[in-house]
Amino acid sequence: MAPTIHLVRHAQGYHNLNAENEKLPDPDLTPLGNQQCADLRAAFPHHDQLRGLVASGMRRTLYTCLQSFGTDKLGPVIALDTLQEVSDAPSDTGSSIEKLAAEFGDKADLSRMREGWNFKGEGSYFEPALDKLATRAREARVALREIATGLGDDAHIAVVSHGAFLHFLTEEWHGITNTYPTSWKNCEYRTFQFVDSTGQDPDAEIRETDESWRRRHGTLKVPTAEEQRELREMMVRELSPFFKVKNHI
Repeated sequence: MAPTIHLVRHAQGYHNLNAENEKLPDPDLTPLGNQQCADLRAAFPHHDQLRGLVASGMRRTLYTCLQSFGTDKLGPVIALDTLQEVSDAPSDTGSSIEKLAAEFGDKADLSRMREGWNFKGEGSYFEPALDKLATRAREARVALREIATGLGDDAHIAVVSHGAFLHFLTEEWHGITNTYPTSWKNCEYRTFQFVDSTGQDPDAEIRETDESWRRRHGTLKVPTAEEQRELREMMVRELSPFFKVKNHI
């Protein structure tokens, strides 16, 4: 069987409470966010199948992953800088690797994190431009495929990222409105598998499993590729200012 990836949006952080809090650098989880992690841990049905944990290098995703899935035997959490959020707001800009190492110790594997990962200015690989977002989403999928297949062909891994970036990662745009840049709820999980089980696809395309889609939408039909393209165009047209995304693709 192909590896299975359970994608999760982080629990509520203080930046989710109001627009003013988006000025907070790399914010903490709120008390509600901590409870959401506990609720996800209790409700998640695949703990016994998990073989690896992955999160973005942001503090809120690392804590969400540890609190929702971490065990003495399952860890450390592999941090991927490619999984960080879209915008260059302070709340979406990470801490230095040195600070993360001091805070998380051996609970986080920071070996894949690049120095300067938290610079998102002009010319940066992590600049919030649409072409660069597509590139790092593809890089993230390739890395997840490498991690998952290294744990066994039928391995399950939990991956914690961010609401807006998860749409780029999955290339799935259903549910976005013109007022909010994601359809993912805090601590929501969705399950995906790689379309090409041989591992040869250079884009490492992933697709939500039928069970996951039905759990969320019942009998609603899965959008076609053309419908997904139209939804993405709507996102670009309506939400680029919200994302602080440059439209050079």
